[in-house]
Amino acid sequence: MIEPYNKKEATNKNLLVQYAGIGAQIVAGLLVFIFAGKWMDEKLRLSFPLLIWIMPLVFIIGMIIKVIKDTSTRKKDE
Repeated sequence: MIEPYNKKEATNKNLLVQYAGIGAQIVAGLLVFIFAGKWMDEKLRLSFPLLIWIMPLVFIIGMIIKVIKDTSTRKKDE
């Protein structure tokens, strides 16, 4: 027997895919920013690994802002 199309189930799957994509972006971005910070610290010959801490922190703050904007339920005036 063929089950009828469940719109709520499809919406939940779309949300799951969306959040999985955001998670993958966070992991990939953190890796890139950590390695870039390490590389820049080595090139600048800093005694304390400053950029390896600052760059991922800036990335995380940016991603939090992006997630809040993407998941906001507030209606935009168009």
